[in-house]
Amino acid sequence: LGHDVRLIAAQFVRPFVKSNKNDAADAAAIWEAAQRPGMRFVAIKTEDQQAMLALHRIRQQLVRFRVMQVNQLRGLLYEFGVILPQGRRASVEAAKISLASMADQLPAMLTDSLQDQLSRLLALDEQILRIEQRITEWRRGDEACRRISEIPGVGLLTATAAVAVIGNAHAFRSGREFAAYLGLVPRQNSSGGKVRLGGISKRGDVYLRTLLIHGARSVISSSKYLSEHLRGM
Repeated sequence: LGHDVRLIAAQFVRPFVKSNKNDAADAAAIWEAAQRPGMRFVAIKTEDQQAMLALHRIRQQLVRFRVMQVNQLRGLLYEFGVILPQGRRASVEAAKISLASMADQLPAMLTDSLQDQLSRLLALDEQILRIEQRITEWRRGDEACRRISEIPGVGLLTATAAVAVIGNAHAFRSGREFAAYLGLVPRQNSSGGKVRLGGISKRGDVYLRTLLIHGARSVISSSKYLSEHLRGM
């Protein structure tokens, strides 16, 4: 209809609600917040970016469910004296061997149920793989994802999630502002000219912040390994 659409985070609107929460009070608060000269607005995402975020959420839920299934399988077999190794793939392979060797010792109803659980784990692996293939195809067709992927520590998930979460990168005036948006800058509690900095604020998108932190850890660990290797040479 010719309007300039803008999105405002709910936490920036809440201070302007003057009375009890209702539609009229919310509308007045949104109008007043939008008039503020220093108000920060959320970049509007495209349909492709929203779809990519949906794929990430689906994958994240499947991964969590897979971890739960593996942990339950490890706990159930532990009650019968079977200790599975660390790691998802190693645990699943060891569980297959253990169930085959203990088929005569365990009750048939338990063996069948555990076999069904192993089948569910394999099905989850296939579903997660298909989603990752779709994410890979989107990264190949997006120039911003390809450019971000060249940064050390940034892989498939981090690059696509970053582009989808950021929306329009021009909404941020600097890299520090983007870091503050993700909650990666220190929490500040300063007064009277005395600066007090704490841990990171942990604001913003938890999923993307987690991916970036893991990527930074991988870069640090690989750099330590590389420096030790060079020293040994």
